[in-house]
Amino acid sequence: MKNRTVLDAAEISRAISRIAHEVLESNKGADDLVVLGIPSRGVPLAVRLAERIAAIEPGTDAAAITGSLDITMYRDDLRTRRLRSPAPTRIPAAGVDGRTVVLVDDVLFSGRTIRAALDALADLGRPSAVRLAVLVDRGHRSLPIRADHVGKNLPTAVDERVSVSVAEIDGEDAVTISSAEEE
Repeated sequence: MKNRTVLDAAEISRAISRIAHEVLESNKGADDLVVLGIPSRGVPLAVRLAERIAAIEPGTDAAAITGSLDITMYRDDLRTRRLRSPAPTRIPAAGVDGRTVVLVDDVLFSGRTIRAALDALADLGRPSAVRLAVLVDRGHRSLPIRADHVGKNLPTAVDERVSVSVAEIDGEDAVTISSAEEE
């Protein structure tokens, strides 16, 4: 199988708009909302999501509700994976206690990253609710974790690789899928 694009920049933009509307509907507005991206590509996606929410909901300050949540030291595979440098955790000034936190990541696969994010979040405070927004849900869960808001469900084989590119990091927006032997 060749490397093929499954979402282009326009489709990613539409998916973020749809997720923003879903978040606002489920939260009944933007009050007490915190949007936290999981590094690395979840962070720019969270910024875009918060900006879209602010564009829809008057009086919402995107920068004031956006942050990032590094999960590096909470991962359960630290001994078996190459360790990446921790990224900063930035929490909005109002904190997370009693607020609805939307965790944002690029791809939901096994669920282990989100489990680590929940552990990291628990060390920061006690939100009233935690929701998960992902650009791509590719299935193959190892843990009982489900996204509340999904840009695209993408059934994949376990040996396929889903790659998300964002303009802020990679210079372009795209979601591609390739087989493992192509790497």
